Amino acid sequence: MIPKQKMKLVYGLVLYFLMVGVLCYAAFPVSPPEVPMRIMYDVTAGKVLFDHQTHTSESAYGLSCWDCHHHPVDDDAGLIACGTCHTATGDANGQPEVCLDCHDSDEIEDTEVMKRADAFHAQCIECHQDYGAGAVECAACHVIR
Repeated sequence: MIPKQKMKLVYGLVLYFLMVGVLCYAAFPVSPPEVPMRIMYDVTAGKVLFDHQTHTSESAYGLSCWDCHHHPVDDDAGLIACGTCHTATGDANGQPEVCLDCHDSDEIEDTEVMKRADAFHAQCIECHQDYGAGAVECAACHVIR
């Protein structure tokens, strides 16, 4: 059996380190990376790894954020995740059903919100075909299971 005094010491140390950890976490927040990260999309056709650095670095494709993120507002607030509007299933699930739910008709070309897979395929494959860079075959992006 452990004496009460030692247990108080152990509990005190645990509480102390817990408080130090919480304070450090709050005092030193993690900043976003300067270079965008890689994203793994898990889809029915097989996982797709998208590497932002390959697309944005000058030694590769040299694209700007706005070449792919086609949100009409040209500021950092416009760089939202595709899944915010384009759901995997195409249902509303709290997402807008049509673009006009959030945007004026003069801001956008098409008013229908397409499924996320259709948006990716239209954006990615069209760009790869237009510039002759990158994959256009399914297995080049999708890791078939």
